[in-house]
Amino acid sequence: MREHDVFSADGTRIRLWRTDADGPDVLLSPGLGAVPELWPDLPSARVHSWHHRGTLGSDRPADPARVEPADHVADALAVLDDGGVERCVVVGWSMGVTVAAELALRHPDRVSGLMLVTGAPGDAFAGTLGFPGVPAGVRRLIGVGGVTALKAAGPLLDAVLHRVPVPDVGGPLGSLRRCLRHDWGWYFTLALALGRAPRLDLSGVTCPTTVLAGRYDFLACSDDVLGPVAALPQARVRVLPNTHFLPLEDPQVVVDELELLLDRADAVRRAVHEDVEGPLTPRSRPRA
Repeated sequence: MREHDVFSADGTRIRLWRTDADGPDVLLSPGLGAVPELWPDLPSARVHSWHHRGTLGSDRPADPARVEPADHVADALAVLDDGGVERCVVVGWSMGVTVAAELALRHPDRVSGLMLVTGAPGDAFAGTLGFPGVPAGVRRLIGVGGVTALKAAGPLLDAVLHRVPVPDVGGPLGSLRRCLRHDWGWYFTLALALGRAPRLDLSGVTCPTTVLAGRYDFLACSDDVLGPVAALPQARVRVLPNTHFLPLEDPQVVVDELELLLDRADAVRRAVHEDVEGPLTPRSRPRA
């Protein structure tokens, strides 16, 4: 994996990371403040991703209000342009789902397939604490109130978490060290901006789509994750016995589903741009 800097449309310096694997390009819209080591290895794809504004080596924007989904989409486009990627499958995890979905809607020419993992496309706080019988309005109020309180407690969180004794080494411990060193007041500023973004209407998404939801996810309840894609003609949906951290708990499922989505996206590309004979994929039914 390699990291270097690019500049977004508003001039903000963004730290991107990219794997060296051979294979099709995949853009990962990560969970907020997530380090690369939290995502499964994808040996069959070249992964492009970035660190959110003000986290893990990326600068804060000169205008602190430039942390809306459109600003993160601009960062994603800067990553794609730097890698010479015109069009690819886009994966979103957690609050990164909002950014991935926004990218697919604003720039469909750049997105050949869309994979949404344990996250809702906008209005993220409505899916928190998804216990039966709890109205979305109450969940939204609890989510916004809780994150607002954590933002106010940022200096206290910094004082405590920055002093947790974690060895400065590689591997999982090194990842934990980097996560604990967030500026927590800024982290929750980002969370509020993304979580308050309105729910996106995905009916305009026409590319192959895969959605993975966790049955025991109390940060993004499955109804909120699945509902926006229910009517999409090319949506593949799985509800798994996992929590919000499905990529850590069951990484092979994520890898397998991504490889299938890559096949589906390639099949659509060949059907549109090539004169294809025979089945498009190994699982395709014979043509009538």
